[in-house]
Amino acid sequence: MSYEVLARKLRPKKFSELVGQDHVVRSLTHALDNGRLHHAYLFTGTRGVGKTTIGRILAKSLNCESGVSSDPCGVCSICEEVSQNRFIDLLEVDAASRTGVEDTRELLENVQYLPTRGRFKVYLIDEVHMLSTASFNALLKTLEEPPDHVKFLLATTDPKKVPVTVLSRCLQFQLRNITSKGISDYLKDVLKNEEVEFEDEGLELIAKNARGSMRDALTLVDQCISYGEGSVKKNSVVEMLGLVEEDEISSVILALEKGSAQDLLLLSEQFYERNISYFEVLNGIVERFHHYSVAAFLGEEGQAFSREELQLFYQIALLGLRDIDIAPDHKVGFEMTLMRLLAFSCDQQETLLPREKKKTNTRLTGEPSTDRDTKDVEVKKPSVTDISSPMASTEDGVPIFVDDVLLSRWVAFVETLNLEGVTKAIIENSVAIKFTLPNVDLLVEKDYEKLITDSLLQKLELLFKSSLGENVKLTAQTGVLGSESPRKRKLRLREEKIKKSKETLSRDSTMESLISEFNASIDHVVIK
Repeated sequence: MSYEVLARKLRPKKFSELVGQDHVVRSLTHALDNGRLHHAYLFTGTRGVGKTTIGRILAKSLNCESGVSSDPCGVCSICEEVSQNRFIDLLEVDAASRTGVEDTRELLENVQYLPTRGRFKVYLIDEVHMLSTASFNALLKTLEEPPDHVKFLLATTDPKKVPVTVLSRCLQFQLRNITSKGISDYLKDVLKNEEVEFEDEGLELIAKNARGSMRDALTLVDQCISYGEGSVKKNSVVEMLGLVEEDEISSVILALEKGSAQDLLLLSEQFYERNISYFEVLNGIVERFHHYSVAAFLGEEGQAFSREELQLFYQIALLGLRDIDIAPDHKVGFEMTLMRLLAFSCDQQETLLPREKKKTNTRLTGEPSTDRDTKDVEVKKPSVTDISSPMASTEDGVPIFVDDVLLSRWVAFVETLNLEGVTKAIIENSVAIKFTLPNVDLLVEKDYEKLITDSLLQKLELLFKSSLGENVKLTAQTGVLGSESPRKRKLRLREEKIKKSKETLSRDSTMESLISEFNASIDHVVIK
C-alpha cells in the first residue's frame, strides 16, 4: 500500500478533531444543533489552518444519514463518501482554475435541481477571491436567494479581494493562525501514535517555522522524518531548514556590544558558508531586540543597551528585514544592516555616538575639539550665527561640510523615519551638524528656507521623539550644503544602480543579439 502523507492522513473528520479554531467550532456546533443554518458561509484565514476541512465537515454534518447534527456518525455511506471526496452532492470548486464567468454560469445551472442523495447540495468554492468580477456578478443573485436545498461554503486567504456585496450575504468566520504551542502539542501526540522518535526542541522549531499552519507543520514533519532517517531531532530540523540557533544570534549581539565590525563580518561569512538564511538571522535579531526591550521596560537588569538604543535597533533591523530582498544579494543587505546597527551602537550615556571616540575629520573647516571626554560630535563652521531662533542663515554662502561619521549616522537615521510631505522635503534636504540629545541642530538647503516654521519644527520634534524614545529640542538654519544630503545620496545611489544595470544588460548575450539585430540601444532602465 502506498504511503499517505500525514497532512492527508490526519485531516480532521469531525469538529472535535480540529485544533485551534474553537471559536468557529462553537458557532457552527450551536447552529447545527439548534437548526439555525445560514445559506452561505465564508471562511477566511491563511493557508493550512482548516478552511476547506471545516467546509467538508459541515457538508458531512448537513447530510449525515443519522440526521443534521454537529457530530456526524462518520460511518454511514454519505459520511464515507464525503471523507473520500466522492459525494455527488458536494461540489468542490477551485476558483483559482475556474475564474471565468462561463465556468460560474455552468456551475450554477444545476442549482435549481434537488440533491441526488443528501438533504443539501453543497457548493464548496475554494480561493473564492480569484473569481473575476463578472463571475462574482453571476454568483451574486444565486448567493442572495438560493433554493432551500443549497448551501454555499466559500473559502479564501484574501477576503479583501472579495466584493462587499458578496461579503454582506455571507456569515463570515475568521480562522486564526494556530499557536506554536498548539501545533507542538499536537505533533507530539501524532508522533507518539506513529511511533516516531522525536525531541521536543525539534518539534518546537517546526511549530515556529510553520507560522500558524498545521498543514505546513505536518509537511515539515514528513520531510524531517525522511531527512532524519526516521526520527525528528533538533539538529536535523536545524540542518534541514537552514535555521540559525539562539547562540548564533547571541554572537551577533555580543559583537554589536563590543562594536566589532570584524566579528560581525566574520559571522556573516560563516552564515554564508553554512547556507543559513540571512532572513532567518535578521528575524532572530528582531525577536531578540524585542525580548530585550520588553525586559528593559519591565525594569529587569543586565541589559547591555539602553531602552532608546533598543527601540532604534529594533527599527533598523526591521527595515533591514524588509529591504533584504531588494539588495544586490542577501549577504550584502544583511551586512549593511549590521553596519547600520554598528553605526548607531553607543554607550549607555550617549546617543548616536560611536562606542570608541573618533577625531573630527580634518577636511572640516575650523579647529576640531581636543577634549576626548566630550559627548558632542559638532562641526565648527565659518560665518554661522548662534542659533537663537527657529531659523538662522549663513551670510556668505560658504559650503559647509559635516563630519563623515556623523553624516553616515544621519543618513541611516533618516531611513528609519516615516516621512511625508513637507517634513520629508526638509529632512531629506538637510544634514545634522550636531546630534547630542536632547539637542539636534540641522543645516537645511537654502532653497527650503520658507518652509521652516515653528509648527514644522514642533512636528519634527514629535517625530524624532517617537523614533528615539526621548524628548528632542530641534533647531534649524539654512545654508549651502557641502556634504551630501540624504536625498542627493539616494539619487546618486539610484544613478549608480541604473548605470550598473545598463552595463549588466549590455553584457547579456540575448540583449547583445537584440541590439545587434535591430540596431537598438539601451536608453532607459526602470529601477524599483
